Amino acid sequence: QVQLVESGGGLVQAGGSLRLSCAASGSIVSINDMGWYRQAPGKQRELVARITRGGSTNYAESVKGRFTISRDNAKNTMYLEMNSLKPEDTAVYYCNADLRLSVISPLRNYWGQGTQVTVSS
Repeated sequence: QVQLVESGGGLVQAGGSLRLSCAASGSIVSINDMGWYRQAPGKQRELVARITRGGSTNYAESVKGRFTISRDNAKNTMYLEMNSLKPEDTAVYYCNADLRLSVISPLRNYWGQGTQVTVSS
């Protein structure tokens, strides 16, 4: 069974830092694009950052210069380094990935269960 498991969330004061990880496990042949999304209470889920297999990245304007997305293809793991955190960054952060489970199967999109990030003022 394929799983995306996030870790690293928690409570931090404004101005602090956290590092999120997302590990993909199961019978995975390859992973294409991966990304981090977040959803705050009462708001829609929004893109935070995405990264291609080759390492190209894009970020939401609200996190540019503060967050850094990266991945280790050998470990099927993605990271999100979050610095200068603000109370408005408080949300559940979700891992997302396009996975191929066999050489003949199409890419399928998967979500993790999310990890809570709370930034206190």
